[in-house]
Amino acid sequence: MVSQFVSTDDVRLLGALDFEFPEGTHAVGRLDSHSEGLLILTTNKKVTNLLFQGEVPHKRTYWVNVGHIVSTETVELLRTGIPIRVKGGVYYTTAPCQVEIIDRPPILSTHQNEAQPDVPNTWLNITLTEGKFHQVRKMVREANHRCRRLIRASIEDLELGDLPPGGIKEIEEAEFFRLLKIENWKSSISSDDFLVEPSIENPAY
Repeated sequence: MVSQFVSTDDVRLLGALDFEFPEGTHAVGRLDSHSEGLLILTTNKKVTNLLFQGEVPHKRTYWVNVGHIVSTETVELLRTGIPIRVKGGVYYTTAPCQVEIIDRPPILSTHQNEAQPDVPNTWLNITLTEGKFHQVRKMVREANHRCRRLIRASIEDLELGDLPPGGIKEIEEAEFFRLLKIENWKSSISSDDFLVEPSIENPAY
């Protein structure tokens, strides 16, 4: 599905989830149609500004399955910054980030896009504080690896955990902002705001 409630295209939308969303609910930090994982939904339009447009950048961690074996040299290239093509066709060198090779996360369900166990592939754990359009996919592509599967595992200390695809978890607002390490939320968020943390799996369509 796509991480929105309305679309002119014939795609599965968030409204198909088994949950009574209040009017005005929207996604914060949407996932593209081929990605999976942690997605924040809220009725409050200020959350996006607090999380992604504030003075303090917030970390997002992704589990990434790529084709072939990733070398230590490639890991270091991804860590220190790699040029990617951005809007306008120009190249932008990504900011330093955290990258490590990991085992396949055991909590993940199977997925058609993921490389088969007998095919050479690598799982990466990548943590960014910036979010250019399709940045992670472009980073691994410029490093000569095809992104087979991409899952957003966490935003700061708000983690996907064992939430299954399509699962939804409501979070009390004080705990929500503590996990996101946002301290100035009381002056920006009303007591009527609604915050949920669904896990969205977006198969290719």
